[in-house]
Amino acid sequence: MIQVSQLAIYPLKSGGQIPLQAAKVDAFGLHMDRRWMVIDDNGHFVTQRQLPRMCLIQPVLNETGVVLQAPQMQDCNIAIDALTEKKSVTVWMDSCQALDCGDEAASWLSAFLDIKCRLVYFPDEEFRQVDLNFAQQGERTAFSDGFPFLLISEASLQDLNKRIKQNSHSSTIEMRRFRPNIVVSGCEPYAEDQWKRIQIGEMQLRVVKPCSRCVIPGIDPDTGVRGDEPLKTLKEYRKEGKKIFFGQNVIAESTGRFEIDMPVTVLE
Repeated sequence: MIQVSQLAIYPLKSGGQIPLQAAKVDAFGLHMDRRWMVIDDNGHFVTQRQLPRMCLIQPVLNETGVVLQAPQMQDCNIAIDALTEKKSVTVWMDSCQALDCGDEAASWLSAFLDIKCRLVYFPDEEFRQVDLNFAQQGERTAFSDGFPFLLISEASLQDLNKRIKQNSHSSTIEMRRFRPNIVVSGCEPYAEDQWKRIQIGEMQLRVVKPCSRCVIPGIDPDTGVRGDEPLKTLKEYRKEGKKIFFGQNVIAESTGRFEIDMPVTVLE
């Protein structure tokens, strides 16, 4: 039986993971996923691609917003209700209006990341359309790279780790390097590549696009150090054209709730 084995959110884009036993699904995806983002002076998004050290920033959600934690840094508390100043920001080719998180958060991030930067929040009322080549009008996301959910099967990671050991004898790669929201067990490796529509609990989801991978899975989330794996091995068997694919981008057709161990039904 295919079922949900892991759920996770990443409240700060390119920050640390928060694993969950259950998660509310809202209009943006999993509740509070990728709602905060680091920007440079031009309002352009900043991620681990430029600053691998970002993986060491751990967000902790609370009733008022988020607390950012990082090595050798005091906690930085950001309350959503206190945010009033809007900024125009850019994520890839998309422009949207975000709320600036203030000078204290900007100073904290600038000190830890050693660049001048600011923190912004994606407000409930803002709308960022998911790519209409793969989505329907009105389907939205917050600060994700492009889609509300990323799904990967445990079997796919197990197959990858088997290949890594055979090729380079490196240690196994953890699932969190790929930053999925939904991990499923009980299927064959890469079975998710063939799915078009699934049901989790009472919710139906469309599997719309393979996820092309950048350098981020090569960054150790515990140290911020970049290595050759898993991209070196993935290139050997998951490369199409100039892109490497691992995992599937997914869109939910309603709001609701996910829980660990929920059954996953492949509808088509």
